[in-house]
Amino acid sequence: MIDHEVAERLATRAGDLLLDVRAEFATADAAERKAAGDKRSHEFLMTELARLRPNDAVLSEEATEEERANSARLTSDRVWIIDPLDGTREFSELDRDDWAVHVALWESGELVAGAVALPAQNTTLHTPEVAAPRAVDGPPRIVVSRTRPPAVALAVRDALDGVLVEMGSAGAKVAAVIQGRADVYVHAGGQFEWDSAAPVAVARAAGLHTSRIDGSPLVYNREDPKLPDLVVCRPELAERVLAITSTQ
Repeated sequence: MIDHEVAERLATRAGDLLLDVRAEFATADAAERKAAGDKRSHEFLMTELARLRPNDAVLSEEATEEERANSARLTSDRVWIIDPLDGTREFSELDRDDWAVHVALWESGELVAGAVALPAQNTTLHTPEVAAPRAVDGPPRIVVSRTRPPAVALAVRDALDGVLVEMGSAGAKVAAVIQGRADVYVHAGGQFEWDSAAPVAVARAAGLHTSRIDGSPLVYNREDPKLPDLVVCRPELAERVLAITSTQ
């Protein structure tokens, strides 16, 4: 099985497992449902990657600090970067579909494969081939958190005379741009590599612009996995968006 297929199948199967967890814990409290989803998806992905790619390293959001410190990933040429459940809050709310599973492969300095499963939407977006979003008439749509839109996104909205589209997880936001349901995703102020690796890999395959908010490249598999800001947008909007974000 090639790496693209591994990413797609594992993300999709983890998503199916999470739908089962959601049903199993439908009457439990939200905290219990979140914890079960995080744990089971992480364990599934780690087990399957150990079976399918035993010589590769893994960086997971759900790994302990000790596991990350003892990981061989910094000396490995191949590292899977995974978020077993992106958007735990949305996952815990049974009527929401804006949560995701991220599976990406970093190899020798580059993201080379990725998949973003949107289980409640019955969709998995994955490399190597992703359809580019079609142009849509109307003001640019800037996708933001429904609870805490960053100031930089509001600045982009004002400069482009755009509109805000509220959504949950980072994966769901990038997926909305890939699917043509939004035009720009700008974030600043607190993310890690697992929040963006798979979405960025898929966005690049769809021909979208991806970068830091200052226009510099997104770099993965660093010793410190914090990667606090990014821009994903339609390529024709990139120059205008970066003119705003690079000054923030």
